[in-house]
Amino acid sequence: MKRKGRYRWARALRGLAAACSLSLLALVAFADADEGDAAVREQFRAAYAAAAIGADTADGEALRAYVLYPYLREARLERALARAQGPWQPTDDAAAEFLAQAGDEPVALLLRRAWLVSLARRESWEAFLAQYETAAATPALECQRLNARIAREETAGLAEDVRAKWLADYRLPSECEPAFQWLRAQGGLPAELVAQRVDLLLDSGQASFARTVAVRLPAETAAPLLERAQFIESPTRMLDAFVADASKDVPAAVVLEAWSRLARNEPDEAQARYRELYDRMPKRDDARKLAQPLAKGLAWDRKPEALDYFERVPSGTLDPVGREWWARAAMWAGNWDEVNAAIAAMRPAEQADWPWLYWAARAAEERGDEDAARSLYNAALPGDNYYSAMAAARLGERVVPRVERIPLDAGQVESIAAVDAFRRVRELALVGLRDLATNEWQYGYSVLPEAQRLQAVHLAARWEIYDVAVATATSHGRFNDYTLLYPRPHLDEVAAAAKLTDVDTDLLYGVLRQESLFRSDAASSAGALGLAQLTPATARETALRWSLPAPKRSDLFDPKISITLGAARLKELEQRFGSELPVALGAYNAGEAAAERWLPPRAVDSDVWIENIPYNETRAYVRRVLWHGLVYRWLETGQPQSTRGWIVQIASVPTAP
Repeated sequence: MKRKGRYRWARALRGLAAACSLSLLALVAFADADEGDAAVREQFRAAYAAAAIGADTADGEALRAYVLYPYLREARLERALARAQGPWQPTDDAAAEFLAQAGDEPVALLLRRAWLVSLARRESWEAFLAQYETAAATPALECQRLNARIAREETAGLAEDVRAKWLADYRLPSECEPAFQWLRAQGGLPAELVAQRVDLLLDSGQASFARTVAVRLPAETAAPLLERAQFIESPTRMLDAFVADASKDVPAAVVLEAWSRLARNEPDEAQARYRELYDRMPKRDDARKLAQPLAKGLAWDRKPEALDYFERVPSGTLDPVGREWWARAAMWAGNWDEVNAAIAAMRPAEQADWPWLYWAARAAEERGDEDAARSLYNAALPGDNYYSAMAAARLGERVVPRVERIPLDAGQVESIAAVDAFRRVRELALVGLRDLATNEWQYGYSVLPEAQRLQAVHLAARWEIYDVAVATATSHGRFNDYTLLYPRPHLDEVAAAAKLTDVDTDLLYGVLRQESLFRSDAASSAGALGLAQLTPATARETALRWSLPAPKRSDLFDPKISITLGAARLKELEQRFGSELPVALGAYNAGEAAAERWLPPRAVDSDVWIENIPYNETRAYVRRVLWHGLVYRWLETGQPQSTRGWIVQIASVPTAP
């Protein structure tokens, strides 16, 4: 399984392609769903699927009265608009009527966007401009608005607007090119503006596309920009050429940019070139800037030489990431005096954060200052997180999570549930259109009175839209209503998977919560799917080893299949890494090969190993899953939890498969 991006609230608001699937599983997702509505939901699902392919269905009275009927109308209109030809059509009249009725509801945004795309395709520019709204705009539609103004000869201020669009640090859609051609014809894209765009693209690392844009520049203007692109794409070769040719003049910023890339990706190669490049830099101040990128790169690779280069960083110039990795490199080396010095160099707000309270305590303990260690461990206890649990382990205390309940006002919750937007949320989730449900939630939440908004968390949890419940609670700074925010959905499936694989049930719930927040249709940018977020390839390989049926891609959205294969994969990784749970969790998130690379040359404490995981996402993942598992165990037993078992050592050699 490859390293994968997690499902996030912001991504939900943009919408995932998976939301367009209509899952039968969704029909049993909510315990309080009115069974009497099941028939109309089924009618809607069938009609909505038919609308997607342009098929007509008859609408009964119940379907017309259904709260989601506007979405069916929108889907049909969208399909009709996609097929419309020529100037104004009867479908355009229908779209205008629909928008007048829908107002500012989310369904109106869907149709307006589709209508604008259709009008632009048909070059119905007057209607396009009349219907254009910023809220519905995509990058392509923003450029189509420029094209419409050109076609309509509405050119007041147009050149400035096209130039503003031109200066993007990313590749723009093809719809933008006509506006750029118009600006060129007006003499409004001089070489300096093209060069500025190329610089912006290079700043964002898009060297290949920057080359394409630079083709329009005079050779003498393009040369330094193309050279910078070479430094970005081939830092080793270009830095070697720079060192070899003492007469070559390259801006220090370009050299340092390439050096940072080399140090991050190939720190050993960078270290081998450090002295020669240091001596080659024309200015000593620039030469001294070489140390910090190399120190970070070596620390990310857990190389002992990292501390030597941190020592070479000019005083006071370490950035926040550098300060943290100085401390991590020192703890990896077992140099607790330097851990203490690194934490002392942090800003006060950084020192007061839970991780560095804990590590200051560890440094004090390792340095023999028991009183300071105890005081700092106690200061870390209220964190309700991995670090507070580790502090308790060091103090020999048991953990009792500190519950902060979100007060329940049942009357307000029922009032919110009766609001049309939230009625649509519930029904959209029940028919499997989860991303549309999330959009509706955000809309409904935005128009709620401030005093009611926190109560919406209870509603989302009651309707088992757990990702929304957690995201809404988080937006209010509420994390610790564990009974509300740590549910146990799919009890039978989890129990069966745990029994089959001998994986701890609470740990499995911790993994599922962190992976998908219990969204069965979750899909990551790396292709991981379902509750357990397995890629199709990993799922098939796992199924084969466990003599389970080979899953199709769509099977991974079935909770039973996803949970079973997720538990099986987790068990394999526990066995692979000698039951060293942090390594197994790291491998589940980042892949087995990455976890093997991170094994230490000698046995190290598990907290030191976790803290030195180079991927920010995976480091946080391991900590959070451990904490989630503890919370689930506490909720299950009601007993204070010991975390002494977290204080283990990570071996240098994994168990053979």
